[in-house]
Amino acid sequence: MGNPLRVLIVEDSEDDALLLIRELRRSGYDPRSLRVQNAADLESALQQHVWDVVITDHNMPSFSSEDALQIVKETGADLPVIIVSGSIGEDIAVSAMKMGAHDYIMKDNLTRLVPAIERELREAELRRSHRLAEATIHHLAYHDPLTGLVNRHEFDRRLQEALRSAREGEETHVVLYLDLDQFKVINDTCGHQAGDQLLSQLALVLRDKIRSHDTLARLGGDEFGLLLEGCPLDQAQQIAEGLRKAVANFRFVWEDKTFSIGVSIGMTPITAEARGVAEVLSAADMACYTAKDKGRNRVHVYLDDDSELQHRHNEMRWVARIKEALERERFVLYRQPMLSLETGQGERLHSEFLVRMLDDDDKLILPGAFIPAAERYGIMTLLDRWVVKAAIEHLATQYREVQDLDAMGIFFINLSGASLDDSEFFAYLRQLLEDNELPPQILCFEITETAAISNLQLAVDFIHGIRDLGCSFALDDFGSGLSSFSYLKAIPVDYLKIDGGFVRDIVGDPMNYAIVQAVNEIGHVAGLRTIAEFVENETVLATLQTIGVDLAQGFGIALPQAIDDERLACPA
Repeated sequence: MGNPLRVLIVEDSEDDALLLIRELRRSGYDPRSLRVQNAADLESALQQHVWDVVITDHNMPSFSSEDALQIVKETGADLPVIIVSGSIGEDIAVSAMKMGAHDYIMKDNLTRLVPAIERELREAELRRSHRLAEATIHHLAYHDPLTGLVNRHEFDRRLQEALRSAREGEETHVVLYLDLDQFKVINDTCGHQAGDQLLSQLALVLRDKIRSHDTLARLGGDEFGLLLEGCPLDQAQQIAEGLRKAVANFRFVWEDKTFSIGVSIGMTPITAEARGVAEVLSAADMACYTAKDKGRNRVHVYLDDDSELQHRHNEMRWVARIKEALERERFVLYRQPMLSLETGQGERLHSEFLVRMLDDDDKLILPGAFIPAAERYGIMTLLDRWVVKAAIEHLATQYREVQDLDAMGIFFINLSGASLDDSEFFAYLRQLLEDNELPPQILCFEITETAAISNLQLAVDFIHGIRDLGCSFALDDFGSGLSSFSYLKAIPVDYLKIDGGFVRDIVGDPMNYAIVQAVNEIGHVAGLRTIAEFVENETVLATLQTIGVDLAQGFGIALPQAIDDERLACPA
């Protein structure tokens, strides 16, 4: 059997049609064909069947190739049309090509037929791939790639519109903030893949319980937002309670384990007095944390006179712990090496500094526990300063012993968006480099894609200043929004760190593979080096190498190690 090919032949001569079929079979195809010879039959065939190519004669009784081209064009299908004619003048051929014909072939030279068909099939497939890629990028600019829900950027935009409506007295709206209870248990017990699957399934559960015109969004991690437009507060409470019950009744099955979870929901009405999106979300967020403080798996409503919410005792305790840990030097630096995926080059070593907190029993506290509180209460710059100071002093000690930049390598340090907004942070960093006499080219600072594009001009100015010092700069978690592709022309960075959420499942998920490939290609076109995060096994590593990613980082490469641990070694 040859390769199947669905061919629609527009031809009044049965013998000529058979010659076309024979030529296709001689070239290794198994043509599945239909011959039509008038407009009505052509329209019917196009509507009822899927075709790979249309081959049409030029002159037929009361019908021509121009008529056939027009009918195919009106269907909107990207379908190659090839004219095969016994005689056709050059002017007619040019006119047909302008109308949309992809080639014209003389009947006495059918050896050109198959090469022309194969060429046009390749071109049509490329066009389909490009359309799919464009549609994917456009979709991901406004949607969360894991759950398919609206993303944070689009949710903020719709919330802004709801605020305008409330100020103009048009309608009453309510915002809900949902945070899953015990999600971390599943993530830690079964891994990130299980956590991602749980989020995807819960998105469907939640979406089934809201109205068609409501906006459900994934705001990040295991947190969701819901905008109820034109909804009185009492009705919103009924919807919130329905969501809570739906999550409580849901059972998540992973391998041989079954889990039940809950959800804490905070909600607040959108009033004309609200100053902005940040204030509304903060109120709903505070209500959500109060629901957690009261025992989880419940709904709490934020009202202006709710003094309990104003204090946020739980998070304030974290703030106190962070400040105490800074004073008592209870933070420690870890370092995680990266692996170069390029071969045949003398590659400098790359690694990233990571921060951990120590509790009173010297047990490690991972940043996911204390970073959110530091960010929410405006003390993230204090933590950034500690990390920068500790890293520079550590590297300066090493450099005085080695005195070799190539042997030292390049070290990445995370900065928060708050430090970009700190007018004194840049001067602090510059003074640290001067005091410690550390060559700046050893350092590469990184901020998340979201932090960079949320205040683009501020980020660009800060990055220019960092690079003028001689340091490098990287965009972290790149690809999580994909709305920032166009900003790469404006943001002067050296590295793109591809969001680990796409990298982790790159082998089994064609969409994630396409996204990683697209980010890598766009990064290289922009002259940047690419780094894949969350590389957890050799299969993912081999796939990244095939794609052409420059560097890889993750537990499959090397575990983070304390900087004073002599066992630490960067991969060669």
